[in-house]
Amino acid sequence: MVKYSREPSNLTKSAKSYGSYLRVHFKNTYETASAIKGMLVKDAKRYLNDVIERKRCVPFRKFRGGVGRCAQAKQFKVTQGRWPEKSCRFLLDLLTNLEANAEVKGLDMDNLKLEHVQVNRAPVGRRRSYRAHGRIIPFLSHPCHVELIAVEQDQHVPRHTSTEKKVRKMNKRELARLRLRSGKSL
Repeated sequence: MVKYSREPSNLTKSAKSYGSYLRVHFKNTYETASAIKGMLVKDAKRYLNDVIERKRCVPFRKFRGGVGRCAQAKQFKVTQGRWPEKSCRFLLDLLTNLEANAEVKGLDMDNLKLEHVQVNRAPVGRRRSYRAHGRIIPFLSHPCHVELIAVEQDQHVPRHTSTEKKVRKMNKRELARLRLRSGKSL
């Protein structure tokens, strides 16, 4: 059994999924996972499929050195974005596993929200690259661990709106200005 970095707020209404030592770039997966955090699971799957089809991009906020600009990133209020296909496919597999775990628990699939999404670095994979003049340089891969926790949302209850008119509180400066304008003391 895997140890998660945090436990869900309600164990009976949550589902978890974990992938370890995934052979996919850490930085791309980090940015992709950050983009789906807080989404409903069905919305996250639709978003990742759109990224694979290049209809929407993944905004790059932290690891953005050398990342090109794209117009699709404007919807996230950033300028840089990419379409990391392999990261999306790995996250889609984890979301499918998360849905299966939720189904076993009997949770409502339409109300599952990604509460916790975390990507950690895994140990680097070491290979060699042979260069000119007998030199050998490292050829490293940067895999990652991914953990997802989804919680079933409670039904939204609308806030009660009162029919009474709210009295606005004024600070000292506003009261003084009101007194000056009206010429009366309150």
